[in-house]
Amino acid sequence: MKTILLGTAALAFSLGTAFAAGHGDTVRLGTEGAYPPYNFLNDEGEVAGFERELGDELCARAELTCEWVTNAWDSIIPNLTSGNYDAIIAGMSITPERDEVIDFSQNYTPPSPSAYIAMSEDADTQGGVVAAQTGTIQADHVTSTEATLLEFADPEEVVSAVRSGEADAGMADKDFLTPFVENEGDVVFVGEDIPLGGGIGMGFRESDTELRETFNAAIQSMKDDGSLNELIVKWLPDSQQF
Repeated sequence: MKTILLGTAALAFSLGTAFAAGHGDTVRLGTEGAYPPYNFLNDEGEVAGFERELGDELCARAELTCEWVTNAWDSIIPNLTSGNYDAIIAGMSITPERDEVIDFSQNYTPPSPSAYIAMSEDADTQGGVVAAQTGTIQADHVTSTEATLLEFADPEEVVSAVRSGEADAGMADKDFLTPFVENEGDVVFVGEDIPLGGGIGMGFRESDTELRETFNAAIQSMKDDGSLNELIVKWLPDSQQF
């Protein structure tokens, strides 16, 4: 095992050094900053959460200088392809549709469950009005049912729509919804968890193969030494581990 770990770490270092030499700039990591516990802005206005810790560690392992950029979810892929930042690390599930536009790293979380919330357990999730964030796998799932999709740019607006009665139910990653159910108590989970997507990965321009492989090597090194599972347990305690 030590030989494997050292080999992976060395690969991440060599790829990172090669990228830095060719790129010449700081690597800019784009995130939403509005999807706790994956990413959010703390009281100082800085990016925090699972993906902040993960991204900082990946950059350290690859010996890259990185900076964080926040961007609204509905334009996060277009602004990657247009060059506003170099990678997306924003709770983005790996899907075939997105993979047609950008390239993904290997996943850094296994597929995590999505869930419905409502004000009562008898809410109609299959034929009523269901809120979801625009451009998400949950919004795609709602359109595959008989429900009417109500889309919002911000995930917290999904919860607000349920509370106000504008929507009969809302759908999002269960990790995001759990604090609203457990800590605030006015909404409940409805039905069974629904597994969607191929896990969460980093997104890259299709031309940035070297940068993608740099981060792939760093992600693999964290899987190999167990440190990625430690972060998952810390930030996403209800999620599966590697």
